[in-house]
Amino acid sequence: MSTHLLTWLNGQLLPTNQACIPVNDHGLLYGDGVFEGIRFYRRRAFRLQRHLQRLALSARVIALEIPYSTEELEAVIERLIEAFADDYGYIRLMVTRGAGPLGLNPKSCSQPNVIAIADQLTMIELGQQVGARLIVSSVRRLPADGLDPRIKSLNYLNHILAKIEANHAGADEAILLNAQGRVAEGTADNVFIVRDGCLLTPPCSEGALEGITRELVLQLARDNGIETREQSLGVYDLYAADECFLTGTGAEMIPVASIDCRSMPGCPGPVFGQLQQAFRRAIDQECGGII
Repeated sequence: MSTHLLTWLNGQLLPTNQACIPVNDHGLLYGDGVFEGIRFYRRRAFRLQRHLQRLALSARVIALEIPYSTEELEAVIERLIEAFADDYGYIRLMVTRGAGPLGLNPKSCSQPNVIAIADQLTMIELGQQVGARLIVSSVRRLPADGLDPRIKSLNYLNHILAKIEANHAGADEAILLNAQGRVAEGTADNVFIVRDGCLLTPPCSEGALEGITRELVLQLARDNGIETREQSLGVYDLYAADECFLTGTGAEMIPVASIDCRSMPGCPGPVFGQLQQAFRRAIDQECGGII
């Protein structure tokens, strides 16, 4: 079986347009479930163990039992990649609460649905070539005492509203601030800036997801002698940055050309260029080559 849109659903490998779940699945009704996005290069999943570990933690925190072991999920991902038409792609792995009666109570949802979709994903068209145009959204990131950002929940409405605002402004992406007005993250990516050669990013306590690509970029920066700090950032820091870029499994690494129509002095800047090369080497070492 070989197609550009392929789905593994509860043990079956299907063309995506044939994969179905019940309309009373609480993942659909209430966003009750968790997910991971996984890139693969040359038919090898990148950082798969870290993604499956984070999925397991998200599920545990929302009291959702995944009906497959980590080893079984690894085999699912490998099977899906093997059947996919291209050597490179993106997998969305989801675990929903499953079908149940109307109403928020998950008690009667006895069987979670496990879904893995293989497809292509480009977060920002032309972003890698010319840099992304960003706005600072008026939509605030949900506070951690309401919904901890470490949970990769199926409910992304907060971020979707910020993305809609970016669309209306003619921008590629939006940055969300937290309730205190400090930088949290993008709609589907982590935010980095460079000031005087130092790499800065908000700590996850400010509302950012504990991004796996974020984690890798911080480590690569330290390995390459770049000073790094996790510190609170305001809008001023964004505007005054020498460089800015976004990271994420879907985004990979995208340089930022402007924020609220204020041009970045470097796009792509030298620190971004150095880290992008290191990032590509990391993929090459783990997956045997990149595009």
